[in-house]
Amino acid sequence: MKLLFWGTPAYAVPSLEALVAAGHQLVGVVSQPDRRRGRGNTLMPSPVKTRALELGIPVFCPERIRRDTECQRQLADLGADASVVVAFGQILPQEVLDQPPYGCWNGHGSLLPRWRGAGPIQWCLLEGDGQTGVGVMAMEAGLDTGPVLLERAIPIGLLENAQQLGGRLAQLTAELLVEAMPRIEAAGPGPEAERLARLGVRAQGSEGLTTARLLQKADFQIDWSQSALAIHRRVMGLYPGATTGWRGKRLKLLATEPLVQRLAPQLSPEAAALVRPAKATPATAPGTVLQLLPELGLVVATGGCPLLLRSAQLEGKGASSGGQLLQQLQANAGDRLG
Repeated sequence: MKLLFWGTPAYAVPSLEALVAAGHQLVGVVSQPDRRRGRGNTLMPSPVKTRALELGIPVFCPERIRRDTECQRQLADLGADASVVVAFGQILPQEVLDQPPYGCWNGHGSLLPRWRGAGPIQWCLLEGDGQTGVGVMAMEAGLDTGPVLLERAIPIGLLENAQQLGGRLAQLTAELLVEAMPRIEAAGPGPEAERLARLGVRAQGSEGLTTARLLQKADFQIDWSQSALAIHRRVMGLYPGATTGWRGKRLKLLATEPLVQRLAPQLSPEAAALVRPAKATPATAPGTVLQLLPELGLVVATGGCPLLLRSAQLEGKGASSGGQLLQQLQANAGDRLG
């Protein structure tokens, strides 16, 4: 099929590559405009734009597609059979949704209707979901409200961070989109209701509906009075952005393990050996350094069981772990984070 691809971050690149490899004709790619990034505040293209140009595909970067009628006209002139959207970052107006005769299809990184909206990967980790997945959904004017054509679920590991989970979901999204395209083509064009009926899509219900709200600056700040598991979920879900204070500097927490007895089978062997019954752990002010372990890192008190801090990045320094982290922090038992 002739496809128009919409995407912006690295998450969407495997889908773009997979559709090209599957033999589809990519008539164009729509991505967010170049943004300033990094310490040099340099104007940089999105990962999807970069890869599309490498593949020789024309790229369009409207600031607001809803308002850019000229760009809408240019996209219509491409004559795409279908549009495929993966983490584009803007809501498509009805005028754009109505353009392709085989419809607009979204590869979404959650099991809808759970975690509609931006940041589904972060929120499934923050909330401790046991599983997540991806779906290929027919797009509507609402936010991720359309019926689902294909869906795959995967388990979430306790020690898996947002970057790692995102990598798995990105590949799964690519696989599912490649699987979906022949079905969409076989169903043929025509009125939307008839096309979707031929495809046998699943309408989303309201049961289990959640929306992934936009993250705020305060979400990234660690509250040591929370439980070890809650803090760990924040570190994993917001990777690499969860922060605390250390002697007047910002400390990013990159890898932790909650030393909770019931979670011991899911921990690394080294961390599991540190687990003690909760009643055997003396009460200490949250954020206090309890132990220094040269091969592992710091054991820190929380509002519940202790937390093993394995990797972190001190402001102005590179990421470090184990003995290197201890040396960088020059920590002592009894010191406080926060």
